[in-house]
Amino acid sequence: MNNFEYYAPTCFVFGKETEDLAGKYVKKFGGTKVLIHYGGGSVVRSGLLDRVKKSLGAEGIAYTELGGVKPNPRSGLVYEGIDLCKKENVDFILAVGGGSVIDSSKAIAAGVLYDGDFWDFYKGKAIEKALPIGTVLTIAAAGSEGSPDSVITKEEGMFKRGASGDALRPRFSILNPALTQTLPAYQTAAGITDIMAHLYERYLTNTDEVEVTDRMIEALLLTMVHEGPRVIADPNNYDARANIMWAGTMAHNNSCGVGRSQDWLSHDIEHELSAMYDCAHGAGLAVTMPAVFTYEMSHNVMRFAQVATRVWGCQMDFAHPEVTAKAGIEAFRRFLISIGMPKNFEELGAKKEDIPALVQSLCRGNGRNGTLYGFVTLNEDDCTKIYEMMV
Repeated sequence: MNNFEYYAPTCFVFGKETEDLAGKYVKKFGGTKVLIHYGGGSVVRSGLLDRVKKSLGAEGIAYTELGGVKPNPRSGLVYEGIDLCKKENVDFILAVGGGSVIDSSKAIAAGVLYDGDFWDFYKGKAIEKALPIGTVLTIAAAGSEGSPDSVITKEEGMFKRGASGDALRPRFSILNPALTQTLPAYQTAAGITDIMAHLYERYLTNTDEVEVTDRMIEALLLTMVHEGPRVIADPNNYDARANIMWAGTMAHNNSCGVGRSQDWLSHDIEHELSAMYDCAHGAGLAVTMPAVFTYEMSHNVMRFAQVATRVWGCQMDFAHPEVTAKAGIEAFRRFLISIGMPKNFEELGAKKEDIPALVQSLCRGNGRNGTLYGFVTLNEDDCTKIYEMMV
């Protein structure tokens, strides 16, 4: 296990009707003028936005609002939010929505206190300070409610890139599983896939002797294998929703990732798909991960064989561990298909003829030098082959 420093200060408020406490927690963490940031009409139609506003009013907290966040959040709205916060003297951002809303809120929070272009942070500049953020989560998926991470798509060039810094960790996150009960099955399944991707990205490590975090990841994967089909069959199953929501937070607050190298190549490769086709991130990962894992497998067959036996119940073939490793990848692929995720380019809406453009953006776009690093090292030819495996 590697040396590590772990800092995760978010206060989690979990359970039914906890959104009514939003104002209390904004006040607790020092907010006096709030930007309420949200996405489309669902938070309005459901009455959630009104309940959040009422809770702020009850605490005497002023607010302004900015809606319109799209899946795969865009830079244009981030710039608008930064200008609005400066104009209105906002000192706290409250994200009401899923990972896209929270990621957009984080970008605004960093940009308000920075004299340059916020996109500098998504090109590698360190984030040293940001406005405080709180969240009211409506989708279990991205884990942004407990992470230091944000992903934004820059409309000029459609580059989808990430930034990270402890200043972006929310001060508090309100998690009411009941708020996810109205999600369409496809969105629920895409969220489950994203959660499992966050776990796999950490499981694929080149660090030895990480049994504690291996077992934590395996337990969370097994939870998703158990709860995923239950919630697809019965969207109103609160207990299944609760387990999935908390697993999503634990999967990406990095409690499972400390002391070990991580992969993230599946995320990098998928980001080009959701940037080009505006597909759901989880759906893109469902197509991407089996291809990436198959390509990476020979690098460390026993790591794939281990997850195959411990999570997917595959029989260990000690004479031919690659057989077990492949069986585990196939079991994962079949699970994703069983909950309604796409299995190839055609079902995702991607096109084979776009592969050269995808590879160019992935490997050379936004200042990249042609090489991607993770569990293995990939060049442009490797990435081309991986995309071709998805067709």
